[in-house]
Amino acid sequence: MSTSKLIRGYEVVIGLENHVQLSTQSKIFSGSSTAFGAAPNTQASPVDLALPGTLPVLNRAAVERAIRFGLAVGAKVAPLSIFARKNYFYPDLPKGYQISQFEIPVVQGGAVEFFVGDVKHKVNLTRAHLEEDAGKSLHEDYQGQSGIDLNRAGTPLLEIVSEPDMRSGAEAAEYAKTLHALVMWLGICDGNMQEGSFRCDVNVSVRKPGEPFGTRREIKNLNSFRFLVDAVNYEVNWQIDEIEDGRKIQQATVLYNPDTGETRAMRSKEDSADYRYFPDPDLPPLVIAPEWVERVKGEMPELPAVMAKRFETAYGLSTADALLLTGSLAKASYFERLVAGLQSINPAKWADAYAFDGAGYYGRAASVMVNQLVAANLNRDGKSAEDVPVETGILATLMSRQIAGVISANGMREVFSLLWTGEATDVDSVIESKGLKQVSDTGAIEAILDEVLAANPKSVEEYRAGKDKAFNALVGQAMKATKGKANPALVNELLKKKLG
Repeated sequence: MSTSKLIRGYEVVIGLENHVQLSTQSKIFSGSSTAFGAAPNTQASPVDLALPGTLPVLNRAAVERAIRFGLAVGAKVAPLSIFARKNYFYPDLPKGYQISQFEIPVVQGGAVEFFVGDVKHKVNLTRAHLEEDAGKSLHEDYQGQSGIDLNRAGTPLLEIVSEPDMRSGAEAAEYAKTLHALVMWLGICDGNMQEGSFRCDVNVSVRKPGEPFGTRREIKNLNSFRFLVDAVNYEVNWQIDEIEDGRKIQQATVLYNPDTGETRAMRSKEDSADYRYFPDPDLPPLVIAPEWVERVKGEMPELPAVMAKRFETAYGLSTADALLLTGSLAKASYFERLVAGLQSINPAKWADAYAFDGAGYYGRAASVMVNQLVAANLNRDGKSAEDVPVETGILATLMSRQIAGVISANGMREVFSLLWTGEATDVDSVIESKGLKQVSDTGAIEAILDEVLAANPKSVEEYRAGKDKAFNALVGQAMKATKGKANPALVNELLKKKLG
């Protein structure tokens, strides 16, 4: 459920339209390549330009990706849908119309659930429809003129339209992040926002509580979640200022300038009637048989929400850790491979005194992934889970040494840093060469503890008087005496016994 937080006495109403570039090798109605970065106008065929005598042919792979999305959000996949021509003139639209879906889209309804902090939200979807992308206007390096690159024209898009269920910029950004992660998880989009693979159009209006919806303005082509929040916040305050000054909001398409942090009107906003939609005479209705839907369903990966719940029940993880680990398919897969690697190792082989904590390695693996080594290094280097350079089998070996008491937590971090940078590939060799192996010999540690207790009678007395800090001081002295190489768990255990 969405919760409304008033801004200056007004309720904010937000709906999103997301243009998701589908990960097909060819365009939606032609065999032209969809590869990014080619020289301008080298990937635009006569079909993309609607030259006389050409006919569009629907790309089956684009349809399958739409079906996959519909199934993932619990929507209805229409057994029959229609392609229409959306008529408007713009320099980067060579046909003078865009082939899209209007009255009967391929995906109808559905919902997306996500968290904002600890609060669960649900945004209902109106529809998701297939369409072709337009070209791109280029305004740099053309001596004051604009150039048109039609490579993108005809690239398959799935436009996902939400209901106006969001009530803040932060909520809209979390919805967009969840949608972004989902389409990447499903393998239907590469999610590259800088290349325009995932674009956000945000419809914003304000109203007094209980009043009808206000007039909306559409912020176009936001390619950053941070920009989305900033653009919505500026637009909301701008609209409130206009209303408070006695002016009416005019429906418009606006652009956000991240350099100034402001939105500005680009053109008046059209209504659907202005586009003069009519069924495309060159494309028959799209018929999707139940067998096709069932086949696509059978090929889909486990969905993130389902996997997160399984991580909670099967591995005993917290809801927060389960959600973080299922933030991407690459991260979730790495975690499961790490768990499998830990399950196959018996650390008692290296430290007989310490049996492997079989009930706790799931939590340890999650902590290493979410809070410690992996996440910290990925964040520092600006990388994603696909880029982890340390194989899960090697990390499992490293973790098993720390769990078994062979090395300390600090030692594990030191070894991991060398594995991450490629300076080392073998865990045990690094432990030996760096002298990181912990002292786990009971007799040796007891002898050191006897010396520490004899040298610190005041701390012993304070501990027995109920001062817990004195115990930590004694542990510190023991670790100092062993130059940090004593197994801290064993030091704690033996010290408690000696102190009674």
